[in-house]
Amino acid sequence: MLLKIAWLYPDLMSTYGDRGNIIVLEKRLRWRGIEPIIKKIFISSPEEELEDCDLIFMGGAQDKQQQIVNRDLKKNKGKILKKMINQGIPGLFICGAYQFMGRYYKAADGTTIPGLGLFDFYTESPGLKFKRLIGNIVIQPSIFTLNTKFIGFENHTGRTFLGKDVKPFAEVIKGYGNNGKDKTEGMIYKNTVGTYLHGPILPKNIELADWLIEKALERKYKKKIVLKKLDDQLENMAREFIINKL
Repeated sequence: MLLKIAWLYPDLMSTYGDRGNIIVLEKRLRWRGIEPIIKKIFISSPEEELEDCDLIFMGGAQDKQQQIVNRDLKKNKGKILKKMINQGIPGLFICGAYQFMGRYYKAADGTTIPGLGLFDFYTESPGLKFKRLIGNIVIQPSIFTLNTKFIGFENHTGRTFLGKDVKPFAEVIKGYGNNGKDKTEGMIYKNTVGTYLHGPILPKNIELADWLIEKALERKYKKKIVLKKLDDQLENMAREFIINKL
């Protein structure tokens, strides 16, 4: 078996060590005897390169890089991305990439950047005089058992507000999440997850990595997939240590 992973805009959207998510996906596939093919998708890449992939990843960036990428998404790759998400192709979108999927993003200088409008939510920065939502975060994700908690690191000025039909990815136990007010974190639709958790998220929360891999393989090969168990004792101990400390 093999799996093609689209790494969207690695030269522009890869802040706070988000490339670590790609490393985790690649390693956990290889450890199970599954061949990973990492396809870096740049602005210059044809749309067909993206459409040929089985799993999508896109990291975060600053406002300047977001505006550059947003122009390419609106003009070229956005329709393909929307089609893939609706088809159930798994995706992980971090911070700025998550914000792209909403109606719009209002930057600290007041500039409004239209989003792809895939989902009913929006993000606004209250301005530079307001504090950033930054620090360690603990969440309870909606797609796993109640005793599963995720950890990460958030660093964003924008406050994201979900529409009534948008399901949050998780409930905030400690930290700020989408906006610091309603205890929601990220969003989830079919097999697509948007989240503010850097850190990066997958090395700290390997259940999510395996969930993405499993969903991608099941869709690609059209059969139920049971992943080979790996020795995750150290990863789980490290996470429990951080949760208890926080």
